[in-house]
Amino acid sequence: MDIIRYVTEGTFDAYLYQVIENKQKIISQIMTSKNPVRAVEDVDATALSYAEIKALAAGNPFIKEKMDLDIQVSKLQLLKQSYLSQKYEMEDKVMTYFPQQIKQQEKWIAEYKEDLAHVKEYTPKDRETFPPMQIQGIVYADKKEAGQALIAACKAMKSPEPVVLGVYRGFGMELSYNTFSKEFVVELKGKRSYPVALGTDIYGNITRIDNEIEKIPDRLLHCQERLETLKEQLETAKQEVQKPFAQEEELQQKTARLGELNVMLDMDKKEHPILDVEPDESVEVVETKCKVLER
Repeated sequence: MDIIRYVTEGTFDAYLYQVIENKQKIISQIMTSKNPVRAVEDVDATALSYAEIKALAAGNPFIKEKMDLDIQVSKLQLLKQSYLSQKYEMEDKVMTYFPQQIKQQEKWIAEYKEDLAHVKEYTPKDRETFPPMQIQGIVYADKKEAGQALIAACKAMKSPEPVVLGVYRGFGMELSYNTFSKEFVVELKGKRSYPVALGTDIYGNITRIDNEIEKIPDRLLHCQERLETLKEQLETAKQEVQKPFAQEEELQQKTARLGELNVMLDMDKKEHPILDVEPDESVEVVETKCKVLER
């Protein structure tokens, strides 16, 4: 079954659909999770006055212009609220977020560079040569022996809490047990920390630790790129904050014109609302008596 709605030009249909539209917008504004609208005004005061009925009945073109401007001004006001909300958020980022992020990236960059310097200092130029690994006070120059000592240290652990394990390629090492993932973890301690999950292979564990150290240059590069991006975003945000509301002039013009129409149509004075009001029975009685006397 189809539902067909008709509207008739020159009747109250336009006004009634505008009332329905306003109700729909109010409900949408309350139910939505989007900014900026979160509050609405009481709509009980929205009643059709004698002046509005007169304008509609007379086919006054100004009443249609007034209705159109009501919608346009409301939309422009919502756009301005959204603009102001974004502007305040951007100002906050300019003042706090971007400076904090930039400072953090600069700190990390300095720490990664210092860790890389230690790696270079304590790593043999010939990568085929195994860098000595100190485990629990004993220095192992053989990779196999170091791997065996690492697994033995894991088996000897009696608590998941971190314990000092030794030194490797300029990094201190702490050994712990992750009860969630149920695996042993070696944490390389430099200016920054680098956790490495261990397995059961004596050579594989050494390879895992070496691979984690080899990732430091990539992490440094990522931080440097992130720093440049943050600086660019900061400059862009500073420019955006200075931009005025693009439709401010249009909003002012239409608001002024709406005010003129309200005065012209006497829309601001609602002393005699007649829509949704019960008729006064005393008035009907008086009118009936007058008609009887006339006869």
